Amino acid sequence: MIFKTVLLNLIEMTPTPPPTGVNTEGLAEFLRAFFAPLFLVVVSVVALFFLFTREITRFVQFLILAVAIGVIFYVPNIIEVTAKAIARALGIQ
Repeated sequence: MIFKTVLLNLIEMTPTPPPTGVNTEGLAEFLRAFFAPLFLVVVSVVALFFLFTREITRFVQFLILAVAIGVIFYVPNIIEVTAKAIARALGIQ
């Protein structure tokens, strides 16, 4: 009985190996924090260029594209949901 208790305690105390693979926790927040300000600067400069050159059609097209890309950066969890959907579509678990 004592031997069994000691053996079970030793089994519980053995360290478990660390999980394999890449730790991607917080990756989306990092990408959002890194690229979002850069995105705003680029959008602002390009929009001002189109306005000053009076290319209204290109400005409107660029504005629509910028809003679509901005949704990707600023809507919470959209990167994770999209990545999981792509992985599921490719058959990756």
